[in-house]
This record gives sequence, structure tokens and C-alpha cells, in this order.
Amino acid sequence: MTGLLESPKARGAFLLKSVFQPPWGLRIEDRAPLSVVTMLRGDAWVLPDHSRPLLLHPGDVAVLRGPDAYTLADHPDTEPRIVVGPEQRCNTTDGKDVTERMSLGVRTWGQTDRDGSSVMLSGTYQAPGEIGARVLATLPVLLVRPASAGRNPLIGVLADEIDKDEVGQEIVLDRLLDLLLINVLRTWLADPESGAPAWFRAQSDPVVGPALRLLHEQPDRPWTVASLADSVGVSRAGLARHFSQLVGEPPMSYLTGWRLTLAADLLRDPDATVASVARRVGYSGAFALSAAFKRVRGVSPQEFRRSAAAQPVRRTGLSTQTVVLER
Repeated sequence: MTGLLESPKARGAFLLKSVFQPPWGLRIEDRAPLSVVTMLRGDAWVLPDHSRPLLLHPGDVAVLRGPDAYTLADHPDTEPRIVVGPEQRCNTTDGKDVTERMSLGVRTWGQTDRDGSSVMLSGTYQAPGEIGARVLATLPVLLVRPASAGRNPLIGVLADEIDKDEVGQEIVLDRLLDLLLINVLRTWLADPESGAPAWFRAQSDPVVGPALRLLHEQPDRPWTVASLADSVGVSRAGLARHFSQLVGEPPMSYLTGWRLTLAADLLRDPDATVASVARRVGYSGAFALSAAFKRVRGVSPQEFRRSAAAQPVRRTGLSTQTVVLER
């Protein structure tokens, strides 16, 4: 769990308080990799394009995985009047830019004054590397932690901080957004009925769990099945068999996927060289990483870096499920 929950690291995330009076509707087409939405006042419908709609009540926290579009509205039948596009530019459905005209002050925006009956907080991660490929690949398209699952003081803190315009405020808001997301992820991963991935459920196993933690925390070590088995105190054959049964693939195959997932995140940093990334994830050099990357992902690290810059998120193979945690 630790490796997964360390991934969210917002950097200059887009955070906003939106104020509306019904009827209201927003069409979100910003292609952001991940967004977090919660209602402070009033209800809102979340209507993903590829998953079932869900009603949000005050205090519920919704996590929406991009890049597919979705709608937020006071009612499922309300037609969106505003479209939120890339770089968070807002236009009416007839193409009129209202980004500045609807500003209500510091990080506050909407159709009415600050006393509107519908008040929403939203935070948007603007680059996939801020969340991590493993998080994005794991999440359903819509994940909701209802207020009834337990009081979340982070919502109140974020609501207090979002209006402030002080030194270092952007960093404060980034970290609060990370904590709010991690809170939802932790609840989801701990729910045995949530559909969390096999590798996560296997972490509770007394043999496979320690082996997974070693691979997650020390991917740069020259692991073999024998050395991994020795580290967790079981036979090589026993580890290989049990690991494959619980995780769905052999230990070294899993390690390769984990290393390349880490490498993909690190490669999004334009200052990181292929050689430095290779060393950090357990390859002897740039050539070895490039060969593995090309074999598994079908492109070289340089090609991946260029395509990631041009097209931030790929949806292929990801879940279109809506998950509501226990109320």
C-alpha cells in the first residue's frame, strides 16, 4: 500500500471553489488524468461518459479518472451550459469564453455570488506523473467515498485554505489535495469488496506480502527468485508457486512490470536521463532499460517520453467501473 499511496504528488494543481444556483451543469472536457470533487453545500450528479451516474451529497468525495469527459449537474436532465476545456478554459455551449467573467475572487468561480445553494470544491491533477501510472491503472473511472463512511476533516481545511492568497499557498493546497486523495484511496484499498487489484490483496499474505514489499521498496536490487525467497525465508519453488497463485504472474515478471511502471513515471521528468532512470529502477544502464521498455511497451523510452508529452493519458484497458465505498 505504501508504494501506491506515495504516488500522488500534485504540483501546481488546479483547485477551485465553484458556486451555483440550480439549474446548473458543467461539461468537463479538460482531459485531466485525475480530479477530486466534493460538495460543501447542495447535491450534484456526476455523469461519466463510460460509467453509471452517481449523486453526490455534501461531504462525499468523488475521484474521477481521466481523460474521458464527464458532466456535473444539479440534475441528470439538466443540459450543461458551460464546457470546461484544456487549461481549464471555460466556454458557454455556443463558444463564448466566460473564464474571467464568472470569476468571484481568489480561486472562486460561478454563476452567482458566494451564497449560492450549490458549492463545490474541485482539485485537478494536471499531469499523469503527479499521480503515478500504477494509481491510474488501478482506479475505477469513478470512485466515491461517502460522508457516511466517516468524518473527513480535510474537506473543511481545504475549504478554509482555498480562499487564501498567501505566500506558499499553492504548496499548501497541493499537499491538502494529495491527502484528500490518499484518504479515499486508503479506504478503497482496505475494503475487501472494492475490487482492489490482486497484487494489493496479496500484501496481507504472510509470504507474498513481504516479498511484494521488498520489490516495491527496493526495485534497484538485483533480485532473483532465489534471493527473494531467501529474504522472506521460504523455498524458491514455494515462493514462485504461491506468488503466481495470488498475484497472477511470477515474481520476476511482476518485478519487470513494476520497474517499467516506475521508469515511465520518472521519464516524464524532462531533466531525467534514461541512464539515471535505469539505475534507479534496477537496470545496469540505458541500453538494458531501453531493451526491456521496447520489449514490454513496444516503444523506446525516448519515444514514450515524446508520446507522453503529446498525449498525457491512455485509456486503453482501464476500468470503466463506478465504485462507491461502504456508506
